[in-house]
Amino acid sequence: MTSTHGTDPATETFVAHRNLLFTVAYEMLGSAADAEDVLQETWLRWTGVDLEQVRDQRAYLVRITTRQALNRLRTVQRRREAYVGQWLPEPLLTTPDVAEDVELTESVSMAMMLVLETLTPTERAVFVLREVFDVGYDEIAAAVDKAPAAVRQIAHRARKHVDARRPRTTVSAREARAAVDSFRRALETRDPQDFLDLLAPDVVLVSDGGGIKRAALRPVVGADKVTRFYLGGSLKADVTITTEPTVVNGAPALAVLVDGELDGVMALSVESGLIKGLYYVRNPEKLTHVLAETSLTLR
Repeated sequence: MTSTHGTDPATETFVAHRNLLFTVAYEMLGSAADAEDVLQETWLRWTGVDLEQVRDQRAYLVRITTRQALNRLRTVQRRREAYVGQWLPEPLLTTPDVAEDVELTESVSMAMMLVLETLTPTERAVFVLREVFDVGYDEIAAAVDKAPAAVRQIAHRARKHVDARRPRTTVSAREARAAVDSFRRALETRDPQDFLDLLAPDVVLVSDGGGIKRAALRPVVGADKVTRFYLGGSLKADVTITTEPTVVNGAPALAVLVDGELDGVMALSVESGLIKGLYYVRNPEKLTHVLAETSLTLR
């Protein structure tokens, strides 16, 4: 049976929940490209489902997406082990409503996504479904093929692991914008003191070039080293550097242009008014989703 709008019920349901399914897949994978592939696989399986036998279609779609994302995550983990240099999540230019949802913004922040990378695939799936999307234990158990009791144990272990590593404070959008503006001035003036005034003593810089663009192969730790990295090793004086404010994963960020061309996207983590983390994605293969807005949702 088709709807009055000419589309079948399966298509209508999938489209209605597409943003949710993409968000689930992205939080599990950290890659928009992989999340899109998971949605395609989810759609193919969904078209073969007898809808009359499905009591909760939204839950069923989340279950399919989770299973496909788990399969993909186990595959890409092996690929990431061979990645050249540091791996960072794929940044997303997000719609304005994402920034208004504090819970969603925190869950997709670069800092949080990197914490999720330290979980096993099953732990990540359970944590994301339970802590981010508030899915019940029985439904998670069906999605990850585990007993509910086992899922509760996994959830407890994953929560404890994440709590020990997640950012300690949540800053307001105003504070984040102020930090981004200060860092923007430092990049453009190249004054060492400007950098030192806004960087936390134990600031960590992670840059991702993917073996295509120049980037630090290991994290750069400490305000002095990060300052030297930018002034002497990364953005040299014989190029013209400009920056443009943007919003990445729901938070203020910078698009960095070198000689007028997009060089990368810089996301920041801020604590107590100082920049605690810098995440610079230069790999051009990861910049395709910073040119058009992506809609994310927890519902």
